[in-house]
Amino acid sequence: MGLLEQLDKNKLPKHIAIVMDGNGRWAKGKGKLRVFGHHEGVVAVRDVVEGAVEAGVPYITLYTFSTENWNRPKLEVMALMELLVATINKETKTLMKNGVRLNAIGNLNLLPERCRRELMEAIEKTSANTSCTLTLALSYSSRAEIVEATRKIAEQVRLGVLDPSDINEEIFSNSLSTANIPDPELMIRTSGEYRISNYLLWQIAYAELYFTQKLWPDFRREDLFEAILDYQKRERRFGMTSEQVN
Repeated sequence: MGLLEQLDKNKLPKHIAIVMDGNGRWAKGKGKLRVFGHHEGVVAVRDVVEGAVEAGVPYITLYTFSTENWNRPKLEVMALMELLVATINKETKTLMKNGVRLNAIGNLNLLPERCRRELMEAIEKTSANTSCTLTLALSYSSRAEIVEATRKIAEQVRLGVLDPSDINEEIFSNSLSTANIPDPELMIRTSGEYRISNYLLWQIAYAELYFTQKLWPDFRREDLFEAILDYQKRERRFGMTSEQVN
Protein backbone atom coordinates (compact mmCIF):
# COMPACT_ATOMS: atom_id res chain seq x y z
CA MET A 1 0.00 0.00 0.00
CA GLY A 2 1.37 3.40 -0.99
CA LEU A 3 1.69 6.36 1.38
CA LEU A 4 -1.27 8.13 -0.23
CA GLU A 5 -3.53 5.15 0.42
CA GLN A 6 -2.44 5.08 4.06
CA LEU A 7 -3.69 8.62 4.73
CA ASP A 8 -6.84 9.00 6.81
CA LYS A 9 -8.90 11.37 4.66
CA ASN A 10 -10.94 12.32 7.74
CA LYS A 11 -7.86 13.60 9.58
CA LEU A 12 -6.13 15.62 6.87
CA PRO A 13 -4.68 18.99 7.90
CA LYS A 14 -6.75 21.72 6.28
CA HIS A 15 -3.68 23.91 5.83
CA ILE A 16 -0.02 22.96 5.44
CA ALA A 17 2.68 25.62 5.61
CA ILE A 18 6.14 24.83 4.26
CA VAL A 19 9.55 26.45 4.69
CA MET A 20 11.31 25.43 1.47
CA ASP A 21 14.89 25.42 2.74
CA GLY A 22 18.12 24.08 1.28
CA ASN A 23 18.13 25.14 -2.39
CA GLY A 24 21.50 26.84 -2.14
CA ARG A 25 23.15 24.03 -0.19
CA TRP A 26 21.75 21.48 -2.64
CA ALA A 27 23.36 23.35 -5.55
CA LYS A 28 26.63 23.88 -3.69
CA GLY A 29 26.81 20.16 -2.97
CA LYS A 30 26.70 19.53 -6.69
CA GLY A 31 29.29 22.19 -7.52
CA LYS A 32 26.65 24.48 -9.06
CA LEU A 33 25.64 28.10 -8.52
CA ARG A 34 22.98 28.69 -5.86
CA VAL A 35 20.39 29.75 -8.44
CA PHE A 36 20.58 26.24 -9.95
CA GLY A 37 19.14 24.95 -6.69
CA HIS A 38 16.27 27.41 -6.92
CA HIS A 39 15.49 26.18 -10.46
CA GLU A 40 15.35 22.60 -9.18
CA GLY A 41 13.24 23.77 -6.26
CA VAL A 42 10.50 24.69 -8.73
CA VAL A 43 10.21 21.00 -9.67
CA ALA A 44 9.66 20.18 -6.01
CA VAL A 45 6.97 22.87 -5.73
CA ARG A 46 5.07 21.44 -8.70
CA ASP A 47 5.18 17.89 -7.37
CA VAL A 48 4.24 18.84 -3.80
CA VAL A 49 1.32 21.04 -4.88
CA GLU A 50 0.00 18.26 -7.11
CA GLY A 51 0.45 15.88 -4.18
CA ALA A 52 -1.56 18.21 -1.92
CA VAL A 53 -4.38 18.22 -4.49
CA GLU A 54 -4.16 14.44 -4.80
CA ALA A 55 -4.38 14.01 -1.02
CA GLY A 56 -7.22 16.51 -0.67
CA VAL A 57 -5.43 19.23 1.33
CA PRO A 58 -7.37 22.46 0.67
CA TYR A 59 -4.69 25.02 1.63
CA ILE A 60 -0.92 25.08 1.24
CA THR A 61 1.37 28.05 1.89
CA LEU A 62 4.98 28.19 0.72
CA TYR A 63 7.63 30.49 2.23
CA THR A 64 8.94 31.68 -1.11
CA PHE A 65 10.93 34.83 -0.32
CA SER A 66 11.34 36.62 3.01
CA THR A 67 11.98 40.33 3.53
CA GLU A 68 15.41 39.31 4.85
CA ASN A 69 16.16 37.61 1.52
CA TRP A 70 16.43 41.07 -0.09
CA ASN A 71 19.80 41.29 1.71
CA ARG A 72 21.25 38.43 -0.34
CA PRO A 73 23.75 39.18 -3.15
CA LYS A 74 22.11 41.39 -5.77
CA LEU A 75 22.72 38.95 -8.63
CA GLU A 76 21.05 36.12 -6.72
CA VAL A 77 18.02 38.28 -5.91
CA MET A 78 17.72 39.36 -9.56
CA ALA A 79 17.95 35.73 -10.68
CA LEU A 80 15.28 34.73 -8.16
CA MET A 81 12.91 37.44 -9.41
CA GLU A 82 13.44 36.38 -13.02
CA LEU A 83 12.86 32.77 -12.01
CA LEU A 84 9.64 33.78 -10.24
CA VAL A 85 8.31 35.48 -13.37
CA ALA A 86 9.26 32.55 -15.59
CA THR A 87 7.76 30.05 -13.16
CA ILE A 88 4.46 31.92 -12.88
CA ASN A 89 4.20 32.09 -16.68
CA LYS A 90 5.03 28.42 -17.08
CA GLU A 91 3.09 26.97 -14.15
CA THR A 92 -0.23 28.83 -14.50
CA LYS A 93 -1.38 26.18 -16.96
CA THR A 94 -0.54 23.46 -14.41
CA LEU A 95 -2.44 25.34 -11.70
CA MET A 96 -5.49 25.56 -13.96
CA LYS A 97 -5.28 21.85 -14.82
CA ASN A 98 -5.20 20.92 -11.12
CA GLY A 99 -7.84 23.43 -10.04
CA VAL A 100 -5.41 25.37 -7.85
CA ARG A 101 -6.15 28.96 -6.88
CA LEU A 102 -3.05 31.14 -6.51
CA ASN A 103 -2.75 33.65 -3.68
CA ALA A 104 0.09 35.77 -2.28
CA ILE A 105 0.89 37.49 1.01
CA GLY A 106 3.71 39.84 1.97
CA ASN A 107 4.91 43.27 0.93
CA LEU A 108 4.28 42.76 -2.77
CA ASN A 109 5.01 46.42 -3.49
CA LEU A 110 8.71 45.61 -3.10
CA LEU A 111 8.59 43.17 -6.02
CA PRO A 112 9.81 44.38 -9.43
CA GLU A 113 6.91 45.74 -11.52
CA ARG A 114 7.03 42.95 -14.10
CA CYS A 115 7.09 40.30 -11.40
CA ARG A 116 4.15 41.85 -9.55
CA ARG A 117 2.15 42.20 -12.78
CA GLU A 118 2.65 38.55 -13.76
CA LEU A 119 1.73 37.46 -10.24
CA MET A 120 -1.50 39.47 -10.19
CA GLU A 121 -2.50 38.17 -13.61
CA ALA A 122 -1.99 34.57 -12.47
CA ILE A 123 -3.96 35.23 -9.28
CA GLU A 124 -6.83 36.64 -11.33
CA LYS A 125 -6.73 33.83 -13.87
CA THR A 126 -6.89 31.10 -11.21
CA SER A 127 -9.35 32.88 -8.89
CA ALA A 128 -12.28 30.57 -9.68
CA ASN A 129 -10.36 27.34 -8.96
CA THR A 130 -11.52 25.40 -5.91
CA SER A 131 -9.40 22.24 -5.45
CA CYS A 132 -6.67 23.91 -3.41
CA THR A 133 -5.47 27.40 -2.50
CA LEU A 134 -1.72 27.85 -2.98
CA THR A 135 -0.42 30.91 -1.12
CA LEU A 136 3.05 32.25 -1.84
CA ALA A 137 4.62 34.16 1.06
CA LEU A 138 6.61 36.69 -0.98
CA SER A 139 8.69 39.51 0.45
CA TYR A 140 7.09 38.29 3.67
CA SER A 141 7.85 38.98 7.31
CA SER A 142 5.57 37.72 10.05
CA ARG A 143 6.70 40.42 12.48
CA ALA A 144 5.97 43.09 9.86
CA GLU A 145 2.56 41.50 9.26
CA ILE A 146 1.79 41.61 12.99
CA VAL A 147 2.90 45.25 13.23
CA GLU A 148 0.72 46.14 10.24
CA ALA A 149 -2.28 44.37 11.79
CA THR A 150 -1.69 46.33 15.01
CA ARG A 151 -1.52 49.55 13.00
CA LYS A 152 -4.87 48.77 11.30
CA ILE A 153 -6.55 48.09 14.63
CA ALA A 154 -5.05 51.24 16.18
CA GLU A 155 -6.43 53.29 13.28
CA GLN A 156 -9.91 51.83 13.84
CA VAL A 157 -9.65 52.80 17.50
CA ARG A 158 -8.50 56.31 16.57
CA LEU A 159 -11.48 56.74 14.26
CA GLY A 160 -13.85 55.53 16.96
CA VAL A 161 -14.88 52.50 14.91
CA LEU A 162 -13.51 50.07 17.48
CA ASP A 163 -13.38 50.21 21.26
CA PRO A 164 -10.10 48.92 22.77
CA SER A 165 -12.06 46.65 25.13
CA ASP A 166 -13.52 44.86 22.08
CA ILE A 167 -10.14 43.84 20.68
CA ASN A 168 -9.77 40.04 20.78
CA GLU A 169 -7.95 37.24 18.97
CA GLU A 170 -10.59 37.04 16.25
CA ILE A 171 -10.30 40.74 15.42
CA PHE A 172 -6.52 40.48 15.37
CA SER A 173 -6.58 37.38 13.13
CA ASN A 174 -8.95 39.13 10.75
CA SER A 175 -6.49 42.01 10.47
CA LEU A 176 -3.71 39.74 9.19
CA SER A 177 -3.03 39.03 5.51
CA THR A 178 -4.22 35.45 6.08
CA ALA A 179 -7.67 36.53 7.30
CA ASN A 180 -9.48 34.34 4.76
CA ILE A 181 -7.25 31.30 5.28
CA PRO A 182 -7.49 28.80 8.18
CA ASP A 183 -4.43 28.66 10.44
CA PRO A 184 -1.88 25.99 9.45
CA GLU A 185 -2.30 22.69 11.27
CA LEU A 186 1.01 21.34 10.00
CA MET A 187 4.24 23.22 9.31
CA ILE A 188 7.04 21.46 7.41
CA ARG A 189 10.64 22.68 7.19
CA THR A 190 13.19 20.98 4.98
CA SER A 191 17.03 20.86 5.14
CA GLY A 192 17.46 19.90 8.79
CA GLU A 193 17.17 23.42 10.20
CA TYR A 194 15.04 23.78 13.34
CA ARG A 195 13.84 27.37 13.10
CA ILE A 196 10.58 29.20 12.36
CA SER A 197 12.42 32.05 10.58
CA ASN A 198 9.80 34.77 11.03
CA TYR A 199 7.11 32.71 9.28
CA LEU A 200 3.41 32.86 10.20
CA LEU A 201 4.28 33.37 13.87
CA TRP A 202 0.71 34.14 14.97
CA GLN A 203 -0.90 31.56 12.71
CA ILE A 204 1.19 28.52 13.71
CA ALA A 205 0.48 28.86 17.45
CA TYR A 206 -1.02 25.35 17.53
CA ALA A 207 0.48 23.87 14.37
CA GLU A 208 2.31 20.55 14.50
CA LEU A 209 5.94 21.05 13.44
CA TYR A 210 7.68 18.57 11.16
CA PHE A 211 11.38 18.82 10.32
CA THR A 212 13.15 16.74 7.69
CA GLN A 213 16.81 16.48 6.71
CA LYS A 214 15.90 16.48 3.01
CA LEU A 215 16.91 19.57 1.06
CA TRP A 216 13.99 21.19 -0.74
CA PRO A 217 14.96 20.21 -4.33
CA ASP A 218 14.81 16.54 -3.26
CA PHE A 219 11.41 16.87 -1.53
CA ARG A 220 8.52 15.18 -3.35
CA ARG A 221 4.86 14.33 -2.81
CA GLU A 222 5.78 11.07 -1.07
CA ASP A 223 7.67 13.16 1.51
CA LEU A 224 4.57 15.32 1.91
CA PHE A 225 2.44 12.22 2.47
CA GLU A 226 4.97 10.96 5.02
CA ALA A 227 4.73 14.26 6.91
CA ILE A 228 0.92 14.06 6.89
CA LEU A 229 1.06 10.48 8.20
CA ASP A 230 3.32 11.64 11.03
CA TYR A 231 0.84 14.45 11.76
CA GLN A 232 -2.06 12.00 11.88
CA LYS A 233 -0.29 9.91 14.53
CA ARG A 234 -0.02 12.85 16.91
CA GLU A 235 -2.48 13.75 19.64
CA ARG A 236 -3.52 17.39 19.34
CA ARG A 237 -4.67 18.51 22.80
CA PHE A 238 -4.83 22.34 22.53
CA GLY A 239 -4.06 22.68 26.25
CA MET A 240 -6.47 19.93 27.33
CA THR A 241 -5.64 16.51 28.75
CA SER A 242 -5.63 13.29 26.74
CA GLU A 243 -8.77 12.17 28.56
CA GLN A 244 -10.61 15.33 27.55
CA VAL A 245 -9.59 15.00 23.90
CA ASN A 246 -10.57 11.35 23.72
